[in-house]
Amino acid sequence: MSRILVTGAKGQLGFELLGSLAGQGQVVAVGRERMDLSNPDSILRAVREIGPDLIVNAAAYTAVDQAESEPELALSVNGIAPGILAEEAKRLGAALIHYSTDYVFDGTKGAAYVEDDASSSINVYGRTKLAGERAIQAVDVPQLILRTSWVYGMRGKNFLLTILRLAKERDELRIVDDQIGAPTWSRALARATHGILSNLDYGKPGFIDACAEQSGLYHLSAAGHTSWHGFTAAILEHAARAENGLLDRVPALKPISTEQYPLPARRPRYSVLDNAKLQRTFGVVMTDWKTSLAECLSSGK
Repeated sequence: MSRILVTGAKGQLGFELLGSLAGQGQVVAVGRERMDLSNPDSILRAVREIGPDLIVNAAAYTAVDQAESEPELALSVNGIAPGILAEEAKRLGAALIHYSTDYVFDGTKGAAYVEDDASSSINVYGRTKLAGERAIQAVDVPQLILRTSWVYGMRGKNFLLTILRLAKERDELRIVDDQIGAPTWSRALARATHGILSNLDYGKPGFIDACAEQSGLYHLSAAGHTSWHGFTAAILEHAARAENGLLDRVPALKPISTEQYPLPARRPRYSVLDNAKLQRTFGVVMTDWKTSLAECLSSGK
């Protein structure tokens, strides 16, 4: 049976991948205790022990603000480790799937970004993720680099869970309304990954060649777009519904500007991703962010 190595097993995306990919092969999930992406020896040891034919790298340093004060650690995890995984995949004759971010862009385009748009990040996190993309691209290995955005879910640390917590603690929420993106459910990402692998006939003899033929960058985020304020309003609306039972009351919601909520890391003002290449190549159509959010909150997990 084909063997899939999934990194970041305890993260929100890694957890969802375990469920989505379970039927496509033997999934071996590793967390930081077995594969520490800041430690090259740990990476080499784990990959060589497992011997996968597909590596799905869902692990990352995702603390955007903290990265400003820990640039070397962020670079080791986001920038250097993906290149090591690519080299190991090449050595094994395997393929690599890696997730990147909309934050590789500076947000000044004012329209949805396509894969060929120039990258110019305005924070350490984005620059380290871009370094990871380039480290993988420098290796001649079948590879799919999937850029996504504003990832959330019902586990881990993310904006959705922060808003649900704050809504119970505060009478008013002041949320930025001038940064635009596409909130993407971690389970929708995992499902899309399953769809891509199915399109490439993963588990069959021609998979590696098919993956090599389609190697490259792809944008993979929810359809539609909103601001952080709009995302919050939708979260509160759905969470307060009786059938969800996540909130007993809804706090007042006030829009503010980026300047009114300064953070260590700058964010792009407009980082919507165009998914057309993904749909054209793999037939994967992403659901609108509002629909995914409703499903996420209704599922409760």
